[in-house]
Amino acid sequence: MFFVDTIEVAGLGNRSYLAGGALTAVAVDPPRDIDRVIAAAALRGVRISHVAETHVHNDYVTGGLELARVTGADYLVPAGARVSFARVPVRDGDRTEIDAVGGLGLRALATPGHTPHHTSYVLEEDGAAVAVFTGGALLIGTVGRPDLVEPRLTAHLARAQHASAHRLAAELPDETAVLPTHGFGSFCSSSRVAAGDGGDTTIGKEKANNEALTRDVDTFVADLLAGLDDVPAYYAHMGPANSAGPEPLDLTPPTVADADEIAARLAAGEWVVDLRNRVAFAEGHVAGSFNFEAEGQLATYLAWLIPWGRPLTLLAESAGQLLTAQRELARVGIDRPAAAATGDPSSWVRAGEAPVSFPRATFADLADRRRDGQVVVLDVRRDSERAGGFVEGSLHIPVHALHRRLAEVPGGQVWVHCAGGMRAAIAASLLDAAGRDVVAVDDAFDAAEKAGLTVRTVSAVGGGGPCR
Repeated sequence: MFFVDTIEVAGLGNRSYLAGGALTAVAVDPPRDIDRVIAAAALRGVRISHVAETHVHNDYVTGGLELARVTGADYLVPAGARVSFARVPVRDGDRTEIDAVGGLGLRALATPGHTPHHTSYVLEEDGAAVAVFTGGALLIGTVGRPDLVEPRLTAHLARAQHASAHRLAAELPDETAVLPTHGFGSFCSSSRVAAGDGGDTTIGKEKANNEALTRDVDTFVADLLAGLDDVPAYYAHMGPANSAGPEPLDLTPPTVADADEIAARLAAGEWVVDLRNRVAFAEGHVAGSFNFEAEGQLATYLAWLIPWGRPLTLLAESAGQLLTAQRELARVGIDRPAAAATGDPSSWVRAGEAPVSFPRATFADLADRRRDGQVVVLDVRRDSERAGGFVEGSLHIPVHALHRRLAEVPGGQVWVHCAGGMRAAIAASLLDAAGRDVVAVDDAFDAAEKAGLTVRTVSAVGGGGPCR
């Protein structure tokens, strides 16, 4: 008998896996916080004998090197990946015994596309395929994006991705479980529609539903390239960090910052980030601080926006919230906050000062306000989202670009919205810190038209309009 345990990394939209038998197991694409993998192995009562990477990751810092070091496991890395550390180079067709008692082994399949060296691993029991760890080669309904390595390779890798998906479909039985690393909200997925699908799948299901397996190569490649979304800026730092070999994780508490130090760090141009929920932040916060909710996609959006290497101070409502945030941020290479404080804004501002606030509203409130007079409506969604519909007359600056483009926002009161409220809160905090009069629209975009606002599409304004 074999087992496969899934280790969710929900904030980044990824999954890692621990698979094995009665005595030993393999960890596939482990996160940087390896204690979670070790705990899963301890619960199963198995030794981690192997650690396997499907590819050098672009969206998170791997824990593979450190996990192999701590456990003494063999570290399997595709032979074509250029890395600066010792590993067991894996080539197409290589077989690795995982648990002799259970007859479990891994068979490597070269599946280039997401990266040139990408490798999938077929989990076999007594020689029969039971599951395949597909990394970014085959996701639920889609595939990993091919544009994260080198722009000149993108079209070539898109074709390779199509061929790799077909190889998996042709060589594996329909009942084989497909276990991807990406595709649960990850920006490594080539389709944001399918990215949120958290269900289980098999080769047979993917043959019927996966866009790489239901379209001819030319149609697939054209659609894939046309649909590629924005790439988080921090991705540029992940590949080099993983190739060099990440440092061990350090989650010791940061230096405690008092109100004077918080003020000094703000004055020095450092980033002070409030991790509380957006309702609490809007009601009262330290002037100049930014709001990235700990419960949202903290690592993705904070790492996307912050100038890389800029000192960071975290403000949290509790020690637990702070530790969770540290863990999430370390997964994307933001290792050590410069300082931190817990509590509430009353203890974060200096004597004689008070927290500041800004209002929250709905799309119905925006419709009422527009009837009373002109306001600036700022849409901070991505280009692909805006193409599906936008509030007439709104300005468009995606949230990940706003901190560099604040000067483009016209004067007057700014009503900022996204698709649901989280990114609007980030944007509102950026504008508030810059001294703007801002209202955060904390509402689902579907409510805009119902509230009486005119919603247009890109095609309705001649293929572009105000969308940029």
